[in-house]
Amino acid sequence: MGWWQVDADTLATSRFVLSPRAEATAGLMRLRWDTAEIPSDREWLRAHRPAWRERLAADPITAELVEAALRPHWIADFVAPPPAEVEQPFEDEVAVVRDTSPAAARAHLAEGLGGRLPDTLDRDDLGARTAELLSWVWRTGIAPDWPRRRRLLEADVLSRTRQLSLGGWRSAMDGMRDGMRWLGEGRLQINALDYPPRDISGAQLLLVPTTLGRGWVSWQEPQPTRYALIYRATGVLADPGPGRVVPGALGRLLGAGRARILLELAQPRSTSQLVVITGLALGSVGGHLRVLLEAGLVTRRRAGRSVLYLRTSAGEAVVHAAAG
Repeated sequence: MGWWQVDADTLATSRFVLSPRAEATAGLMRLRWDTAEIPSDREWLRAHRPAWRERLAADPITAELVEAALRPHWIADFVAPPPAEVEQPFEDEVAVVRDTSPAAARAHLAEGLGGRLPDTLDRDDLGARTAELLSWVWRTGIAPDWPRRRRLLEADVLSRTRQLSLGGWRSAMDGMRDGMRWLGEGRLQINALDYPPRDISGAQLLLVPTTLGRGWVSWQEPQPTRYALIYRATGVLADPGPGRVVPGALGRLLGAGRARILLELAQPRSTSQLVVITGLALGSVGGHLRVLLEAGLVTRRRAGRSVLYLRTSAGEAVVHAAAG
């Protein structure tokens, strides 16, 4: 298995950060592998895969670059560098990929190809080609829906932060990615693959959610000082699914609409998300939230540009009592 040794300073300075480029990279990987775990992924692929195939058919060099840079269980470093410590516009983030030195890009590709780079990829525009491809994925598949996806990512960060405060690093990180879990004694298993351990003590660790990706890891070269764990946002947030059934006792106590909202706030959600999930009017959702806030059953937190609501311990107790 692959694991990292993490010291107290690295944990203390770690932070969640949103990255538009990571979201575009996750989309690029979806298109490359044509895989989808949940219905929303399948819908996204159906919408964008035809144009993707046309684009690569018209540009065989970029098509070969994609196959070389994204291989099973391996990603060329220059394609997915860690993001900055604070969120940046996509254009600023993708410039890091574009500005990769030709020598570094060739070396990264050769590493994944067993040390031998084909003549067709022995060129100086690998960074520029990759940046343009990421920009295309962003423009066509991510940017039009970015405000909604961003709200989902903000909700996930708030949920993870809450888990961290209540249950520590084990609670926040276990299950963040397939094969990832906190082993204790400063050891963080990052996947189930047979990779040598890596000591990242003293480095900064960034935790980056996406709505499309299965996750990956990246670090800054040379002299790595910043590592990133990219993971999929909590499934229930990215794909709400059918509405919850309101227990009769809870509905009689609070009213059906108010009870439904309290049930849905097991995870942080915005007012607009609650409107979509419950089917209630915006005014009704707002009114119910005010009453639940006054009763101390829910609280609200600002996460980036969004205000998210979630149950308090009192709200949890009411729901559990009604369910029992």
